[in-house]
Amino acid sequence: MPKMTMVQALNLALRQEMEKDDRVVVLGEDVGVDGGVFRVTEGLIDRFGPDRVLDTPLAESAIVGMSIGMAVYGLRPVCEIQFSGFTYLNFHQIECHASRLRHRSQGRFTVPMVLRTPYGGNVRALEHHSESREAFYAHMPGLKMVIPSSPRNARALLVSAIRDPDPVIFFEPKAVYRAFREEVPEEEETFPIGQSVLLREGRHVTLITYGALVRPTLEAAERLSKEDGIEADVIDLLTLSPLDDTLFVNSAKKTGRVVIVHEAPRSYGPGAELVARLVERAFYYLEAPVRRLTGFDVIMPLFAREKAYFPNPGRIARAVKETLEVAA
Repeated sequence: MPKMTMVQALNLALRQEMEKDDRVVVLGEDVGVDGGVFRVTEGLIDRFGPDRVLDTPLAESAIVGMSIGMAVYGLRPVCEIQFSGFTYLNFHQIECHASRLRHRSQGRFTVPMVLRTPYGGNVRALEHHSESREAFYAHMPGLKMVIPSSPRNARALLVSAIRDPDPVIFFEPKAVYRAFREEVPEEEETFPIGQSVLLREGRHVTLITYGALVRPTLEAAERLSKEDGIEADVIDLLTLSPLDDTLFVNSAKKTGRVVIVHEAPRSYGPGAELVARLVERAFYYLEAPVRRLTGFDVIMPLFAREKAYFPNPGRIARAVKETLEVAA
């Protein structure tokens, strides 16, 4: 089984789906001749031609609007917005059309499109290139919101997203794009949208995370196990909407303590929804307040302060210990 980066795994998913289904088209700024700003679409225009790999003008609203039209008329568009901080320009198209057409048409029309976009920071980019605004889309009825964390699950989830009958917002953590390689099978592999996974099993505390912070959270869990004998369940959400709350609620009932880790700003972030569901479904099992370890409520810092913004293994481990002390 070849080892791939996330960029290569995403490219594999696109290539194989385009080979299997003539309705799959790729469009966006520089996705053709240049192969995408991060080279996710590299080589696709040579293989499938400019009729299926479309270089578009610098016009995010037009890219998404055209994708919606393509989807309604039977194609399977996968559009790329170069950075998630530029998706605000197409927000109207997503909110007013993509997310609503199935409901508005009483099921006569669906919008089977995927909006791919790199998101998140810790790569020394500027504010609009490093933001973590997944809550905007996870909050929107009619959309599915997916965030992979590794090459293998990125490939499998993108295949599922392309085949989904409804619009999927696919946030790709660019801090993971080339951070490590993982075995990815050449043969077809999918993973269900709306399902999370238990990456590590423990009994003292539940750690819930997603995206680029999965690896630091796993590192913190390993450190806690070796140095303090604290064993943690680590759950990767993978999909923020629809949210698989069964796995983390059952884990919380088992451990009684929960720490949520994400890089999005704290206030009204995904962690708040997780806390609400834990209170609704596992309140009487909790032995300590649920703790959120998140980004701060500030504009994404520039280079000199960027590292301080993100939860790292040390901060995660401290948060777990403080949570356990509260329970003691």
